[in-house]
Amino acid sequence: MEEKLPEFLKKRLEGQYGKEKLASIIKGYQAKRKTTFRRNTLKASQREIENVLQENQIEFEKVEWSNEAYLLKNASEREIKSLSIYEEGKIYLQSLSSMLPPIVLEPKEGMDILDMTSAPGGKTTQMAMMTKNRAHITAFEMNKIRAERLKYNLEKQGAKVYVMNEDARKIDDFFSFDQILLDAPCSGSGTIQLENPKLQSIFTERLVEKSVNSQISLLQKAICLLKPKKEMVYSTCSILLEENEQVIQTIAKQKEIEIIPIHFEGMEKLPLLPTQIKGTLCVCPNEQYEGFFVAKIRKL
Repeated sequence: MEEKLPEFLKKRLEGQYGKEKLASIIKGYQAKRKTTFRRNTLKASQREIENVLQENQIEFEKVEWSNEAYLLKNASEREIKSLSIYEEGKIYLQSLSSMLPPIVLEPKEGMDILDMTSAPGGKTTQMAMMTKNRAHITAFEMNKIRAERLKYNLEKQGAKVYVMNEDARKIDDFFSFDQILLDAPCSGSGTIQLENPKLQSIFTERLVEKSVNSQISLLQKAICLLKPKKEMVYSTCSILLEENEQVIQTIAKQKEIEIIPIHFEGMEKLPLLPTQIKGTLCVCPNEQYEGFFVAKIRKL
């Protein structure tokens, strides 16, 4: 399947990581990813969820860095969607990698928090859960259909969040926030599926270029809206340097920011790729994780 990888992407990844790491990335692209979900602590206890899994003979394991994350050994998303705990919003189907940005941000109760590109709502509902619905979370989503999906998921999860169906780049600079999550739109180079017959036509250099332009403008706006001495998280589901470290370096030339080194219990168990900014995190795709980049930034 290696030949199905767009040639320009293969060259960029090899130039960035070397042949050995490229082989690991391609192996990750080829892997069938395990089903994972997050327990919604607003609605369900650990015992309740695990009892349901055991009753349905679903084998699971936990991950070292989260009490709420579940990795399933023998169940598909379709099977999980048939369970009452899914229908009642007691769990949320979510990739392990996408659970990382809120954990890195550490949202706090009582804070004004902005989620800049929030649909379908996995990270938004996660932050509401982590703050026990006691933070003031504003979620922006510019696409009307995706915004409706976001509202549906928020209601299902019992998450109290104010939703704006607008482009976050148009937020008035009058507003300011204590914490910001920018999970930026990206090329998706960390989540590529090699069996996709349209991959060559969908994943193009133009896609990467458009993503970078959007990422830079969103991060510029995020820094403007962030209160001085406060922190934000920038993340993408890309493993390309130009969408990650280079975006941050571009903004660092314009704005006074510093990188806060990421550390949380269990992160040493993640399958990490090297990064060009010390203290940032890049996850290598494999059968458990999507490729993902996370950086924590403080405004000076």
